[in-house]
Amino acid sequence: MSTLNHMHHGLHHTLHSLAEGWSALKQRASHALTRFTLREPPHEGGKLTQGASRWGLLPAEVREENDWITIDIEIPGMEADDFEIQILEDQLIVRGEKRNVHEGSIGERYFLLERAYGFFERVIHLPAEIDQDNIKARYRRGVLSISSPKTSHNRSQRITVTTA
Repeated sequence: MSTLNHMHHGLHHTLHSLAEGWSALKQRASHALTRFTLREPPHEGGKLTQGASRWGLLPAEVREENDWITIDIEIPGMEADDFEIQILEDQLIVRGEKRNVHEGSIGERYFLLERAYGFFERVIHLPAEIDQDNIKARYRRGVLSISSPKTSHNRSQRITVTTA
């Protein structure tokens, strides 16, 4: 195999591998891709929030264990009382607002800004009906965990989040 053919084969393999990786990432993480929006325009000097990403990943895991459903969502940088959680039919809706605590610091310069700030809403389909009277939600180490026993009936209700 000539050097040119060897390079062509290597480049083709690399591009195929990259395309396959992006396709797998898109398929697995498309639901986790979440839009962050600002409720009000940034104040003067709020260039950080203005320049922050409008999209972020809020990856989740939904597990069924015997008679329980557990949902874990990675949402770092928040407090337990920053969340609004609601069950609506067969969906878990998590809303919140991620704020930048460094906003407005004088003399700061950012060289990389990949984190998203603002209001978000993440909707997760529940695999079974849950007992809304016995839902527990806790926030610890950047992970929001919501668990409930399964049941055969469903209705709309808000859930309070506690600290661990």
